[in-house]
Amino acid sequence: LLEEQNRTRLPHLVPLRYARMAVSPFTFLRGAAIMMAYDLAATPVTGITAQICGDAHLNNFGIYATPERNQVFDVNDFDETLPGPWEWDIKRLAASIVLGGRANSFPAAINKQAVLNCVQAYREHMWKYSEMRHIDVWYSRIDYENSLQFVHPDFRWYINKQRDKSRERSSLQVFPKLTTQIDGKLRFKDEPPLIAHLHNDELARQLRGLIETYRPTVQEDRQVLIGKYYCVDVAQKVVGVGSVGTRCYVLLLLGNDSNDPLLLQVKEAQASVLERHLGPGVYPNHAQRVVCGQRLMQAASDLFLGWTRLGSTDYYLRQLRDMKLTVDIETLIPDGFIEYCRFCGWALARAHARSGDSAQISGYLGKSNTFDRAIVTFAETYADQTARDHAALVVFMQTA
Repeated sequence: LLEEQNRTRLPHLVPLRYARMAVSPFTFLRGAAIMMAYDLAATPVTGITAQICGDAHLNNFGIYATPERNQVFDVNDFDETLPGPWEWDIKRLAASIVLGGRANSFPAAINKQAVLNCVQAYREHMWKYSEMRHIDVWYSRIDYENSLQFVHPDFRWYINKQRDKSRERSSLQVFPKLTTQIDGKLRFKDEPPLIAHLHNDELARQLRGLIETYRPTVQEDRQVLIGKYYCVDVAQKVVGVGSVGTRCYVLLLLGNDSNDPLLLQVKEAQASVLERHLGPGVYPNHAQRVVCGQRLMQAASDLFLGWTRLGSTDYYLRQLRDMKLTVDIETLIPDGFIEYCRFCGWALARAHARSGDSAQISGYLGKSNTFDRAIVTFAETYADQTARDHAALVVFMQTA
């Protein structure tokens, strides 16, 4: 399955993709959404659907800024999003919790408790959403000020630290790190293979032109804002684990002068790994599928989020950094890990409740912890399977 996926990816980046996946079973899971979709397709489902993330692992949740500059915690990756069985998201999240805990050398009891807390949070919040007015569910969000009261006192210092750290992650903050002056002109710094200028001048010219073709897909008032910026440089940039090898670029735009930069990420959208099992989406453009799915699941989405197409390749655009921060799982102590997993369960329930039937889902889940314990069993079993798959990849890399 991975080799099949590589056929549509940039060949020179495939070794980097495998290298990142080979670090641990946890990083393997992050890059193997296509494999877990294949496995989940053979499992029973309730028949209740919602807009699902399709890649709901621990590192695809995090903090980011809304257009109103409020900080929220939410799902933040939608490359695989599609309407589908809500259980697939909770199962993938639970398996990633066990693998993340094992990567941190946490005892099995801690990992089990983390999964239980996550699924319990999902179940209890889904019940609350089922009793709310639809419009109140739509407006609900996990923002800093309101959610801090639900955080264990011993973990609040960490939340404050992450909030302050995320506030520093902006275009202005990263601008001097990624750019330099060459002959009086601002350009991206070349740091191959992570970031590098294109050797194809025509492709670079076409990518600069994407601003105009994508602009109609954002809200009209934001189209005016985008029109105040002009593109001065473009480079290829490697991101993530599962996305390595797909076409991903960064655009450097300037407004009034060099003190008014805007960094946009241009990311290829391929067919969702869920489509072979659930059928194709309703959108003619895969990037449109990603953007519309993100807008449906997130409490608020990036100001510049939109889509376009270049040749036969679909792309979505967004800000490169906008107070966005993914929690470094390796820095968490056991109690913090359990608390973080609880918030992920809450965020996933809120995302599913916006598009799915929260009353049906909560009715299936019930008020006991029967479902929670069943997911623990699944997560531990699938984590073992992932460890075997990871070992097989390592052997493949050594013998290839």
